Order: sequence, then C-alpha cells, then structure tokens
Amino acid sequence: MSKRDFYDVLGVTKSASAEEIKKAYRKMAIKYHPDKNPGDKAAEDNFKEAAEAYEVLSNTEKKQRYDHYGHAGVGGASGGGGYGGGGMNMEDIFSQFGDIFGGGGGSPFDSFFGGQQSRGGRRVAKGSNLRIKVKLTLEEIANGTEKKIKVNKQISCKTCDGTGAKDRSSVSTCNTCGGSGAVRRVTNTILGQMQTTATCPTCNGSGQQITAKCTSCHGDGVIRGEETITINIPAGVSDGMQLSMSGKGNAAPNGGIPGDLIILIEEIAHETLKREGNNVVYDLHVSIIDAALGYSVEVPTIDGKAKIKIEPGTQSGKLLRLKGKGIPEVNSYHRGDEIIHVNIWTPKALSSEERSMLEKLRESPNFKPQPGKNDKSFFEKMKEYFE
Repeated sequence: MSKRDFYDVLGVTKSASAEEIKKAYRKMAIKYHPDKNPGDKAAEDNFKEAAEAYEVLSNTEKKQRYDHYGHAGVGGASGGGGYGGGGMNMEDIFSQFGDIFGGGGGSPFDSFFGGQQSRGGRRVAKGSNLRIKVKLTLEEIANGTEKKIKVNKQISCKTCDGTGAKDRSSVSTCNTCGGSGAVRRVTNTILGQMQTTATCPTCNGSGQQITAKCTSCHGDGVIRGEETITINIPAGVSDGMQLSMSGKGNAAPNGGIPGDLIILIEEIAHETLKREGNNVVYDLHVSIIDAALGYSVEVPTIDGKAKIKIEPGTQSGKLLRLKGKGIPEVNSYHRGDEIIHVNIWTPKALSSEERSMLEKLRESPNFKPQPGKNDKSFFEKMKEYFE
C-alpha cells in the first residue's frame, strides 16, 4: 500500500503551524486510540498512520526533508511500504503522549478519566541518530540501487538481549511504581484535588529494577559493534539529499527504541555527462567537415550509447535532445532528457596540402560566415530550453 500524504493524514495544510499540527494529531490520536476502539484493526492502522505523520511533521528537519523530497526524504531508504508508524512500535508511539497530552505517557484517557495506563506509562529511552555518507554514480542515481554498508555503532548486547541484567532473575518489577514507570501525586489546591504524573525516581521510568548487571555491557544493555545494513536508494536522488531509515541508528540502553540512520547522498562526477537538475548535458565535438556534410555518431547516455544524426550545415552551439534519457524524479514516472551541445572543432595543425585545399575553399561564398540577426548564445539557448 502506498503512503498517503502526511498533511492529508492529519487534515492540515503545508502552511499549518506547529501548534495546529499538534492539535490535529491530538484529535486523531483520541479518535483512533486502541483503548477507544478495541479489536478494530482499521482504527489501529489509522492510529499508527497519524503517529508517523506527526513524528515527521513535528520535527523541523524531517519536515523540511519531507516537504522537499516527499516520503523518500524521511523513509524511502528503508524500501518499506504501507503503514506502521515508519518503523515505530507502539511503545514509541505512546511515548509521544507525554508531549501531546502531558504526564508520563500512556493512554490519554488516563489523564482525562482517571483510568489505568494501558501501556504502563514507562519512559522508554531512545538511541541517538547516526549519519553516514553514501557515494553514488550517475548510473546508480538514475536507476536506483541497493547498498550494503557496514556501520560501526551501539548495538544491543547479545549476552543479555539488551536488558542490562545478568539473567532473568536479576530483573524485578519496581516496588515504587509497580512497573508503570510513573508515580501519581495528588495535591490539594483551592480548586480541589489535582492529580499529576511524574517519572518514577526509583527506576527512572523503566518500571524495572536490576539487582545484578550483565558483565558484557555492565548494565547498559548496549555495546559497541558493527552491523551490515541494506539501504535501498530510490532513483532520482540528488547530491546533498538526506534519506532516513527509522530504527537503524544507535541502540538504546535497556531495550529502548533505536535511533534513526540518516543517509547523506554524495554524487560522483561522471566522466562525460554533466547533471543539470533532472537533465544531463553532453558536449559533442564535431569537425567542421562533418558539421558541413552531416553524419551519424554514437553518443554516451546513462543507459549506454545512442546513435544520433548531425544534419548537414549544423552550427556550433546547436542543442539536440534525447527525450527521457536523463534522471527520473524521485517517486515519479517523469524522467529528464539528455541535452547534446554541439561544438565545432577546428584543427590546430595543418599539412601544406590541407592548407592549400582550405585556402581555395576560403574564397567560396558557402564558406563565408553568414551570422543571423537573431543568433543567440549557448547560455540563452539553455535558459530558454530549461524554462
């Protein structure tokens, strides 16, 4: 299933303020919350979809990438489709509620109606994001590619499965908060009793206590290691573009939520083709004789070689076009063109016989320059073409 536009998901426009985006998400989260729609798979999917949209649109950097590149800029590298919170699990989604609804997380209905926290209210740590550079050839950019990259990062400790405990018996429920990760306090005010929720000071929001730490990670649940990550890069990316893979960054302590992997695209210059947006430009050098008589010639393209015809009398600066031989747009069927810039090549060294032949031709009216009144420079022609 292809993803819907994040602005449509939340029912806001691109010019919506951060507060309007937050308000729209709050409305959607309440409407489709699992506690309000038990067993309703469609409601759960809508709930996750709204969480993914908010996770991107509430983050300035991710929002800018999304506005410029669409879904490819914030999750296209993962190669995944459909919904599901962009790799977010339900714990990750519910961790947003501390900001949206106030309190220590969990269901918004707890703070509204005084019910039990359906997710325990535990504070879940999140790993830091990682940034890497990926160099791509023009051919890889044009066709899309798959890269397997070895990344040195924080990974979950295999000895303790990321729990940080020596064994299962070393983990127990926090006695202070009963495993919820949060404690509730009731304060008497002039308006009556007010209930507030705060992070449990004993377990620091994890809901668990460890009596004996893992000897490999010393209780952190993470160690330094290497992971091979497969990155699916869509066709049409450009130099400086950033892609994001959710959950592929540094692992979080004590089994928390991994950070994201940010991939910075670096374009390797092509030997003969120059990129101009989604078009590519090739400088073709033609002898004065071939330009005068006309001939067929092979030119390089991203996909191989193509044969073109140089018409008799072709002038220097002529622009030819190979339609659809350029770079595709990200997440689009549209593809740019290849522009061939014809340059008339003049020999620098001549034999006496060649010089004699050219001296005779010099007097011919056909070899006298005949510039037109409306001749335009190469740059003017290029500007007109791209406009």
